[in-house]
Amino acid sequence: MRIGTENRGRIPVSRAGLVPVPQFLVALLVVFLLSACSRAEVFRHEAFVFGTRVDVAVFGDSQAAADAAAGAVLREFDRLHRAYHAWEPSELTALNAAIARGETATVSDELASMLKDAQRIAATGDQLFNPALGGLIALWGFHTDNFVPQRPDPAKLQALLDARPSMADLVIDGNRVSSRNPAVQLDLGGYAKGYALDRAAAILRENGVANALINIGGNVMALGKKGDQPWRIGIQHPRTPAPLATLPLYDGEAVGTSGDYQRYFELDGERYAHLLDPRTGQPARGTQSLTVLITPRPHAGTLSDAPSKPPYLAADHWREHTRRFGIEHALRVAADGRVEVTRALRARLQFPAPLEVTVVD
Repeated sequence: MRIGTENRGRIPVSRAGLVPVPQFLVALLVVFLLSACSRAEVFRHEAFVFGTRVDVAVFGDSQAAADAAAGAVLREFDRLHRAYHAWEPSELTALNAAIARGETATVSDELASMLKDAQRIAATGDQLFNPALGGLIALWGFHTDNFVPQRPDPAKLQALLDARPSMADLVIDGNRVSSRNPAVQLDLGGYAKGYALDRAAAILRENGVANALINIGGNVMALGKKGDQPWRIGIQHPRTPAPLATLPLYDGEAVGTSGDYQRYFELDGERYAHLLDPRTGQPARGTQSLTVLITPRPHAGTLSDAPSKPPYLAADHWREHTRRFGIEHALRVAADGRVEVTRALRARLQFPAPLEVTVVD
């Protein structure tokens, strides 16, 4: 568009020569046309990592900027996956090998920090969240993406239970890590997705992204909002392919769900899920799913992942464990299908269909 100067100081006239157009309306029209050319939208970026689908949605007006920021996030996810894989060669498998030999290993600053944090979370949850039980995960076959439906050898299972490996066995001195118990085999699968959410949020902000939604296999974190509305997500129904409820997710909030409906196998008509109870060595039975919403605070992503495990395993005593982590927004679907929700989260939820829920304080 060429804006001429020959009519400077005159009142513009419409093409028909009938209606004068005030100068400020011309300016507004130009602003409108320019804004229409750069209207913000959602740019989505997907990948498969951590054994699940990840989705980074960036709301903005530049696809190039969104692509660059999301690309940095996906590269970080790939780095974390390779560095801390529990079964393929990685820094974590090297540490596990050293522990099995009764040796002390020197680890990266990042891994030492992660282990200290996981150790703290495990202690808060009475060791129900127990990343030291990698050997139990392997016995059940849940250490691979394609597992074979079979129960573990009873003798091997009992031997591992008798050894009682736990995060309390780890001795972390700076970057040097050892274990009092050689049966400890670390698997950070119940921690890494939440940690990755926090890393993604930091990378997006460093790249100038203020509005985004990060989804790592159901662990979700929001930055900013989507236009003039908050981001909106659904809580998966554990038994039907539909949302149980939906809710708005605001800047800095994170949601995580532990459930028996994603990684499981069925044998002789019985469901065996990957969420294993360290007290029995068996898949937990009392809960179908448990969702926590973490309000804005440091490490909100991490808190949406690992701290959802103890209340899931605690079954009817779930609320006691959410309180330990300062979590006031939580929802549980019990083994019999009963839905229990905290008062704080109930105020945020919308149910697509009539549903009987029990509100707890």
